[in-house]
Amino acid sequence: MNPYSVLVKPVLSEKSMTAREREEGRKYTFLIHDKASKIDVKKAVEKIFEVNVVSINTMVTRGKSRRRGMVVSQLPSKKKAIVTLKSGQKIKVFEDR
Repeated sequence: MNPYSVLVKPVLSEKSMTAREREEGRKYTFLIHDKASKIDVKKAVEKIFEVNVVSINTMVTRGKSRRRGMVVSQLPSKKKAIVTLKSGQKIKVFEDR
């Protein structure tokens, strides 16, 4: 799998930002391709950002159902990865200071 198609976009939520602050900037959260494995994510992060990955936790969030009158629709599911980097390393794109 192409490393640039594995990572869809970073997750910049309040929860991901507090996790990054709590771990001295070592944890980063990404939305990833739903067919990507942990090995694919590790190779992609190491190649794109030139850092060393220690561990990866992945999760699938099921899509919520929406209702508009009598019509019920389903939002798509998403797959997220929480990437922990080696101590002392950071991804410069996320650092705004």
